[in-house]
Amino acid sequence: MDLAVFLALLAATLRLATPLILGSLAGIWSERSGVINIAIEGIMLSGAFAGYVIAEKTATVIGWSLGPLPGNLLAGSVAACLTGIFLGLLHAFWSSKFRTDQIISGTAINILALGLTAYLLRLIYDVGGSPKLADTLPALLSWTVAGKHGEIAIQFTPIMLAALILAVISHFGLFHTPWGLRTQAVGEHPMTVRTLGMSVEGIRYCNLALSGAIAGLAGAFLTLEQIGQFNEGMTSGKGFIALAVMIFGRWKPLLALAAALFFGLADAAQVLLQTRGISVPAEFLEMLPYLLTIVALLGLVGRTRPPAAIGQS
Repeated sequence: MDLAVFLALLAATLRLATPLILGSLAGIWSERSGVINIAIEGIMLSGAFAGYVIAEKTATVIGWSLGPLPGNLLAGSVAACLTGIFLGLLHAFWSSKFRTDQIISGTAINILALGLTAYLLRLIYDVGGSPKLADTLPALLSWTVAGKHGEIAIQFTPIMLAALILAVISHFGLFHTPWGLRTQAVGEHPMTVRTLGMSVEGIRYCNLALSGAIAGLAGAFLTLEQIGQFNEGMTSGKGFIALAVMIFGRWKPLLALAAALFFGLADAAQVLLQTRGISVPAEFLEMLPYLLTIVALLGLVGRTRPPAAIGQS
Protein backbone atom coordinates (compact mmCIF):
# COMPACT_ATOMS: atom_id res chain seq x y z
CA MET A 1 0.00 0.00 0.00
CA ASP A 2 1.19 3.51 -0.83
CA LEU A 3 2.54 5.23 2.31
CA ALA A 4 0.35 8.29 1.74
CA VAL A 5 -2.76 6.11 1.43
CA PHE A 6 -1.74 4.20 4.57
CA LEU A 7 -1.34 7.42 6.56
CA ALA A 8 -4.62 8.75 5.22
CA LEU A 9 -6.28 5.49 6.30
CA LEU A 10 -4.91 5.94 9.81
CA ALA A 11 -6.14 9.55 9.93
CA ALA A 12 -9.58 8.47 8.67
CA THR A 13 -9.62 5.70 11.27
CA LEU A 14 -9.04 8.18 14.06
CA ARG A 15 -11.62 10.60 12.64
CA LEU A 16 -14.32 7.92 12.38
CA ALA A 17 -13.40 6.47 15.77
CA THR A 18 -13.64 9.81 17.61
CA PRO A 19 -17.40 9.68 18.44
CA LEU A 20 -16.98 6.04 19.46
CA ILE A 21 -14.06 6.88 21.76
CA LEU A 22 -16.03 9.66 23.43
CA GLY A 23 -19.24 7.63 23.58
CA SER A 24 -17.48 4.65 25.16
CA LEU A 25 -15.80 6.91 27.75
CA ALA A 26 -19.22 8.38 28.58
CA GLY A 27 -20.53 4.86 29.10
CA ILE A 28 -17.57 3.85 31.25
CA TRP A 29 -17.96 6.74 33.70
CA SER A 30 -21.68 6.07 33.99
CA GLU A 31 -21.64 2.29 34.24
CA ARG A 32 -18.58 2.15 36.49
CA SER A 33 -20.77 4.00 39.01
CA GLY A 34 -23.52 1.42 38.59
CA VAL A 35 -25.88 3.24 36.18
CA ILE A 36 -26.74 1.64 32.84
CA ASN A 37 -26.58 4.38 30.24
CA ILE A 38 -28.11 3.47 26.90
CA ALA A 39 -29.08 7.14 26.57
CA ILE A 40 -25.69 7.93 25.01
CA GLU A 41 -27.27 7.84 21.55
CA GLY A 42 -29.88 10.43 22.52
CA ILE A 43 -27.40 12.60 24.41
CA MET A 44 -25.03 12.54 21.46
CA LEU A 45 -27.84 13.55 19.08
CA SER A 46 -29.01 16.34 21.41
CA GLY A 47 -25.47 17.62 21.80
CA ALA A 48 -25.02 17.65 18.05
CA PHE A 49 -28.20 19.69 17.63
CA ALA A 50 -27.55 22.16 20.44
CA GLY A 51 -23.96 22.68 19.35
CA TYR A 52 -24.98 23.31 15.76
CA VAL A 53 -27.80 25.74 16.58
CA ILE A 54 -25.68 27.84 18.95
CA ALA A 55 -22.76 27.92 16.51
CA GLU A 56 -25.00 28.82 13.55
CA LYS A 57 -27.03 31.48 15.36
CA THR A 58 -24.00 33.20 16.90
CA ALA A 59 -21.81 33.11 13.79
CA THR A 60 -22.37 36.83 13.13
CA VAL A 61 -22.62 37.81 16.80
CA ILE A 62 -19.49 36.34 18.36
CA GLY A 63 -16.43 37.87 16.75
CA TRP A 64 -13.69 36.71 19.08
CA SER A 65 -11.60 33.59 18.60
CA LEU A 66 -9.19 31.50 20.63
CA GLY A 67 -6.20 31.19 18.37
CA PRO A 68 -7.43 29.45 15.21
CA LEU A 69 -10.72 28.42 16.87
CA PRO A 70 -13.73 30.68 16.10
CA GLY A 71 -15.72 31.81 19.13
CA ASN A 72 -19.11 30.67 17.82
CA LEU A 73 -17.84 27.11 17.33
CA LEU A 74 -16.36 27.08 20.83
CA ALA A 75 -19.70 28.35 22.16
CA GLY A 76 -21.42 25.56 20.24
CA SER A 77 -19.09 22.99 21.78
CA VAL A 78 -19.83 24.30 25.27
CA ALA A 79 -23.57 24.22 24.52
CA ALA A 80 -23.30 20.61 23.40
CA CYS A 81 -21.55 19.66 26.65
CA LEU A 82 -24.09 21.55 28.77
CA THR A 83 -26.94 19.82 26.95
CA GLY A 84 -25.27 16.49 27.66
CA ILE A 85 -24.85 17.38 31.34
CA PHE A 86 -28.54 18.26 31.60
CA LEU A 87 -29.66 14.97 30.04
CA GLY A 88 -27.15 13.00 32.10
CA LEU A 89 -28.49 14.57 35.29
CA LEU A 90 -32.05 13.91 34.10
CA HIS A 91 -31.16 10.23 33.66
CA ALA A 92 -29.59 10.20 37.13
CA PHE A 93 -32.64 11.94 38.64
CA TRP A 94 -35.09 9.46 37.15
CA SER A 95 -33.05 6.42 38.11
CA SER A 96 -32.05 7.63 41.61
CA LYS A 97 -34.98 9.74 42.82
CA PHE A 98 -37.85 7.73 41.31
CA ARG A 99 -36.04 4.37 41.07
CA THR A 100 -37.01 4.15 37.39
CA ASP A 101 -35.64 1.17 35.51
CA GLN A 102 -32.41 2.53 34.04
CA ILE A 103 -32.94 0.93 30.63
CA ILE A 104 -36.42 2.47 30.40
CA SER A 105 -35.06 5.85 31.51
CA GLY A 106 -32.31 5.72 28.89
CA THR A 107 -34.74 4.64 26.19
CA ALA A 108 -37.06 7.53 27.10
CA ILE A 109 -34.19 10.00 26.65
CA ASN A 110 -33.31 8.46 23.27
CA ILE A 111 -36.90 8.77 22.06
CA LEU A 112 -37.20 12.29 23.46
CA ALA A 113 -33.99 13.38 21.75
CA LEU A 114 -34.96 11.90 18.39
CA GLY A 115 -38.40 13.48 18.37
CA LEU A 116 -37.49 16.83 19.92
CA THR A 117 -34.50 17.52 17.68
CA ALA A 118 -36.57 16.68 14.58
CA TYR A 119 -39.37 18.99 15.76
CA LEU A 120 -37.06 21.88 16.68
CA LEU A 121 -35.15 21.50 13.41
CA ARG A 122 -38.35 22.08 11.43
CA LEU A 123 -39.47 24.80 13.84
CA ILE A 124 -36.22 26.78 13.56
CA TYR A 125 -35.22 26.11 9.96
CA ASP A 126 -38.55 25.04 8.41
CA VAL A 127 -36.83 22.10 6.68
CA GLY A 128 -35.71 18.56 7.44
CA GLY A 129 -32.06 19.64 7.18
CA SER A 130 -30.06 22.67 8.18
CA PRO A 131 -27.85 25.16 6.31
CA LYS A 132 -24.16 24.31 6.29
CA LEU A 133 -21.90 26.23 8.65
CA ALA A 134 -19.53 28.68 7.01
CA ASP A 135 -16.66 27.15 8.99
CA THR A 136 -16.01 24.04 11.04
CA LEU A 137 -13.42 23.59 13.79
CA PRO A 138 -10.07 23.78 11.96
CA ALA A 139 -7.25 21.28 12.22
CA LEU A 140 -4.69 21.93 14.93
CA LEU A 141 -2.18 19.59 13.31
CA SER A 142 -2.00 19.16 9.55
CA TRP A 143 0.43 18.08 6.89
CA THR A 144 0.35 16.97 3.27
CA VAL A 145 1.89 13.72 2.02
CA ALA A 146 2.63 13.09 -1.64
CA GLY A 147 1.56 9.69 -2.97
CA LYS A 148 1.08 7.80 -6.19
CA HIS A 149 -2.45 9.16 -6.56
CA GLY A 150 -1.60 12.77 -5.71
CA GLU A 151 -1.24 14.68 -2.48
CA ILE A 152 -3.22 13.58 0.57
CA ALA A 153 -3.95 15.97 3.45
CA ILE A 154 -3.78 14.49 6.94
CA GLN A 155 -5.48 16.58 9.63
CA PHE A 156 -6.08 16.31 13.36
CA THR A 157 -8.92 18.46 14.71
CA PRO A 158 -9.51 19.71 18.30
CA ILE A 159 -12.21 17.27 19.43
CA MET A 160 -10.37 14.39 17.75
CA LEU A 161 -7.26 15.17 19.81
CA ALA A 162 -9.41 15.81 22.90
CA ALA A 163 -10.83 12.28 22.60
CA LEU A 164 -7.34 10.78 22.82
CA ILE A 165 -6.42 12.99 25.77
CA LEU A 166 -9.68 12.18 27.58
CA ALA A 167 -9.05 8.46 27.18
CA VAL A 168 -5.69 8.80 28.96
CA ILE A 169 -7.13 11.12 31.62
CA SER A 170 -10.08 8.76 32.19
CA HIS A 171 -7.72 5.82 32.67
CA PHE A 172 -5.67 7.74 35.21
CA GLY A 173 -8.74 9.22 36.91
CA LEU A 174 -10.55 5.91 37.18
CA PHE A 175 -7.69 3.80 38.50
CA HIS A 176 -5.32 6.24 40.20
CA THR A 177 -7.42 8.88 41.97
CA PRO A 178 -9.69 8.78 45.05
CA TRP A 179 -12.69 9.79 42.92
CA GLY A 180 -12.11 6.94 40.49
CA LEU A 181 -11.79 4.42 43.30
CA ARG A 182 -15.02 5.71 44.87
CA THR A 183 -16.72 5.45 41.49
CA GLN A 184 -15.65 1.82 41.18
CA ALA A 185 -16.72 1.12 44.75
CA VAL A 186 -20.20 2.52 44.06
CA GLY A 187 -20.46 0.33 40.97
CA GLU A 188 -19.38 -2.79 42.85
CA HIS A 189 -20.57 -2.43 46.46
CA PRO A 190 -22.89 0.57 46.98
CA MET A 191 -24.04 -0.62 50.41
CA THR A 192 -20.45 -0.65 51.66
CA VAL A 193 -20.01 2.91 50.36
CA ARG A 194 -23.13 3.98 52.28
CA THR A 195 -21.88 2.42 55.50
CA LEU A 196 -18.71 4.51 55.13
CA GLY A 197 -20.85 7.66 55.15
CA MET A 198 -20.45 8.58 51.47
CA SER A 199 -23.36 9.48 49.19
CA VAL A 200 -23.91 6.88 46.49
CA GLU A 201 -26.45 9.12 44.79
CA GLY A 202 -24.10 12.11 44.86
CA ILE A 203 -21.29 10.15 43.24
CA ARG A 204 -23.66 8.83 40.58
CA TYR A 205 -25.01 12.32 39.83
CA CYS A 206 -21.47 13.62 39.30
CA ASN A 207 -20.52 10.69 37.08
CA LEU A 208 -23.69 11.01 34.99
CA ALA A 209 -22.97 14.72 34.53
CA LEU A 210 -19.44 13.89 33.37
CA SER A 211 -20.79 11.12 31.14
CA GLY A 212 -23.30 13.50 29.59
CA ALA A 213 -20.67 16.17 28.93
CA ILE A 214 -18.43 13.69 27.10
CA ALA A 215 -21.34 12.30 25.06
CA GLY A 216 -22.45 15.84 24.21
CA LEU A 217 -18.91 16.59 22.99
CA ALA A 218 -19.17 13.52 20.74
CA GLY A 219 -22.28 15.07 19.22
CA ALA A 220 -20.47 18.38 18.74
CA PHE A 221 -17.78 16.52 16.80
CA LEU A 222 -20.37 15.38 14.25
CA THR A 223 -21.82 18.82 13.53
CA LEU A 224 -18.97 21.22 14.31
CA GLU A 225 -16.02 19.23 12.98
CA GLN A 226 -17.05 16.43 10.69
CA ILE A 227 -20.13 17.57 8.75
CA GLY A 228 -20.88 21.22 9.51
CA GLN A 229 -24.65 20.80 9.60
CA PHE A 230 -27.38 18.89 11.43
CA ASN A 231 -29.70 16.26 9.95
CA GLU A 232 -32.40 14.20 11.61
CA GLY A 233 -31.08 11.10 13.34
CA MET A 234 -27.56 11.85 12.14
CA THR A 235 -25.91 9.80 14.91
CA SER A 236 -27.15 6.67 13.07
CA GLY A 237 -26.61 4.32 15.99
CA LYS A 238 -23.13 5.54 16.92
CA GLY A 239 -24.18 5.77 20.57
CA PHE A 240 -25.15 2.09 20.58
CA ILE A 241 -21.93 1.09 18.81
CA ALA A 242 -20.06 3.09 21.48
CA LEU A 243 -21.71 0.90 24.12
CA ALA A 244 -20.49 -2.18 22.24
CA VAL A 245 -17.01 -0.61 22.18
CA MET A 246 -17.25 -0.07 25.94
CA ILE A 247 -18.13 -3.73 26.52
CA PHE A 248 -15.46 -4.85 24.05
CA GLY A 249 -13.00 -2.76 26.07
CA ARG A 250 -14.18 -4.36 29.33
CA TRP A 251 -15.16 -1.00 30.87
CA LYS A 252 -11.52 0.17 30.75
CA PRO A 253 -10.70 3.48 28.98
CA LEU A 254 -7.52 2.44 27.17
CA LEU A 255 -8.97 -0.89 26.03
CA ALA A 256 -12.08 0.98 24.87
CA LEU A 257 -9.81 3.36 22.94
CA ALA A 258 -8.20 0.39 21.18
CA ALA A 259 -11.61 -1.14 20.46
CA ALA A 260 -12.91 2.17 19.05
CA LEU A 261 -9.90 2.40 16.75
CA PHE A 262 -10.63 -1.13 15.56
CA PHE A 263 -14.21 -0.20 14.70
CA GLY A 264 -13.01 3.06 13.15
CA LEU A 265 -10.57 1.11 10.98
CA ALA A 266 -13.41 -1.08 9.75
CA ASP A 267 -15.42 2.02 8.84
CA ALA A 268 -12.44 3.69 7.15
CA ALA A 269 -11.63 0.49 5.26
CA GLN A 270 -15.11 0.26 3.77
CA VAL A 271 -14.81 3.86 2.55
CA LEU A 272 -11.40 3.12 1.03
CA LEU A 273 -12.67 -0.05 -0.66
CA GLN A 274 -15.56 1.87 -2.23
CA THR A 275 -13.25 4.60 -3.56
CA ARG A 276 -10.97 1.91 -5.03
CA GLY A 277 -13.90 0.44 -6.98
CA ILE A 278 -13.91 -2.98 -5.28
CA SER A 279 -16.60 -5.13 -6.92
CA VAL A 280 -18.63 -5.62 -3.74
CA PRO A 281 -22.08 -4.06 -3.23
CA ALA A 282 -21.73 -0.72 -1.45
CA GLU A 283 -24.54 -1.67 0.95
CA PHE A 284 -22.53 -4.64 2.19
CA LEU A 285 -19.47 -2.50 2.81
CA GLU A 286 -21.53 0.13 4.64
CA MET A 287 -22.93 -2.46 7.05
CA LEU A 288 -19.44 -3.83 7.85
CA PRO A 289 -19.01 -1.80 11.09
CA TYR A 290 -22.40 -2.98 12.35
CA LEU A 291 -21.60 -6.60 11.50
CA LEU A 292 -18.35 -6.27 13.42
CA THR A 293 -20.33 -4.93 16.39
CA ILE A 294 -22.55 -8.02 16.41
CA VAL A 295 -19.64 -10.43 15.95
CA ALA A 296 -17.61 -8.74 18.69
CA LEU A 297 -20.48 -8.88 21.17
CA LEU A 298 -21.27 -12.51 20.34
CA GLY A 299 -17.64 -13.38 20.93
CA LEU A 300 -17.73 -11.74 24.37
CA VAL A 301 -20.91 -13.41 25.64
CA GLY A 302 -20.11 -14.93 29.04
CA ARG A 303 -16.52 -13.65 28.98
CA THR A 304 -16.94 -10.11 30.32
CA ARG A 305 -18.03 -9.05 33.79
CA PRO A 306 -19.77 -5.69 34.17
CA PRO A 307 -19.70 -3.80 37.48
CA ALA A 308 -21.48 -5.97 40.05
CA ALA A 309 -24.04 -3.38 41.12
CA ILE A 310 -24.87 -2.07 37.65
CA GLY A 311 -28.57 -1.34 37.29
CA GLN A 312 -29.16 -1.34 41.04
CA SER A 313 -30.54 1.66 42.93
